[in-house]
Amino acid sequence: MNGASREALADARERLNALTDNTSVDATLLADELASVTTLLDREVRLRRTLTDPAQAGEAKAGLVGRLLGGQVSGEAVDLVSGMVRARWSRSRDLVDAVEQLADSADLVAADRAGTLGDVEDELFRFGRIVASSAELRSALSGKVGDASLKSAQTELLHRLLGGRAQPATERLVIRLVGQPRGRSLEGGLEALSQLAAERRDRSVAVVTSAVPLSDGQKQRLGAALTRLYGREVHLNLDVDPAVLGGITVRIGDDVINGSVAARLEEVERRMAG
Repeated sequence: MNGASREALADARERLNALTDNTSVDATLLADELASVTTLLDREVRLRRTLTDPAQAGEAKAGLVGRLLGGQVSGEAVDLVSGMVRARWSRSRDLVDAVEQLADSADLVAADRAGTLGDVEDELFRFGRIVASSAELRSALSGKVGDASLKSAQTELLHRLLGGRAQPATERLVIRLVGQPRGRSLEGGLEALSQLAAERRDRSVAVVTSAVPLSDGQKQRLGAALTRLYGREVHLNLDVDPAVLGGITVRIGDDVINGSVAARLEEVERRMAG
């Protein structure tokens, strides 16, 4: 998101945090309700355009939200969405993305309250690696959107894979991602969820790929170096890939630090070809 949408999302996340600081608010229920609003806005193009139309008064748009959602979802969900439509959005799709992110964040709040947020972050990363390494699994979980029978089969598969092996929040987040991909790849969606979990813990996430597993000492030194570089705690998600040949690659958001032998060989080949 850019410009106005980025600011609107930041404000919405602050309101969600303030709301869920009250432990009487059921964060899991709120996540389900916001997910249902995401589905509605994703399906109803005219509605989301009306709710993001800068020519319409904010109070009028909030009133429309109240009439549509009142009695269907909790007052907390209505208040959140009403506040969002009062804001200015660069694109109508950004509103849908933002409501979806708040739904995911609410599930992470529930995990945080349960003391399992760190586990959820790690499980999302590990499941992403499993999906990336299995074309068969990726195909099974990436079927045609809107096919009810396929969606049911995918949900059952995820229950078998994650049920009892992962935290409830992890299972819920993955099932929602698979059921409502909204144009995202499964790997990309899992990575975004892992990053959102890290942000909830006020940390950056570094995806570290090495030819062989790093020793404890290497992990500590790398983590300390990245923390100094970025000025905040950096959590290491570790992956092993013999294709890097040696050294490591580190990716934090859009930043890539490539120290692998394979990368250096590719650079030599490019220079020779030039």
